[in-house]
Amino acid sequence: MTIDLDRKIIYVAAAVIVDAKQRILLVRKKNTAFFMQVGGKIEPNESAQLALQREIAEEIQVTSEIVSDLGIIQTQAANEAGFSLQAHLFEVNIFGEPKPSAEIAEMLWLDLTQSISIPLAPLTKDFVIPKLQNNI
Repeated sequence: MTIDLDRKIIYVAAAVIVDAKQRILLVRKKNTAFFMQVGGKIEPNESAQLALQREIAEEIQVTSEIVSDLGIIQTQAANEAGFSLQAHLFEVNIFGEPKPSAEIAEMLWLDLTQSISIPLAPLTKDFVIPKLQNNI
């Protein structure tokens, strides 16, 4: 299921991609303000893992390997007012040089040891970054 309109929940798969310099890869979709994980909606009859690998290929044009399942997080959606987000998070390795594609307007490697001054999606700001910073 992609979106439950009755319960106002969006179901997505999202990637936590960290490089050797302890930077996390974030993207901003066209016509939005918030930086977030690479990923997207899970299509009907598609597993979260397959959805994520499809989204990675579409959004940043690289192949990927899922390293570990980080669980399911529920938070507020960044760009859809009044909706919550149920995100299945995975730690992912990517192969190749990522470059923005499809609906991605901007991509960046965020240094987790520096102060953060860009607008972040709730999932990224409230869960992913604090979890990663605790492990540095």
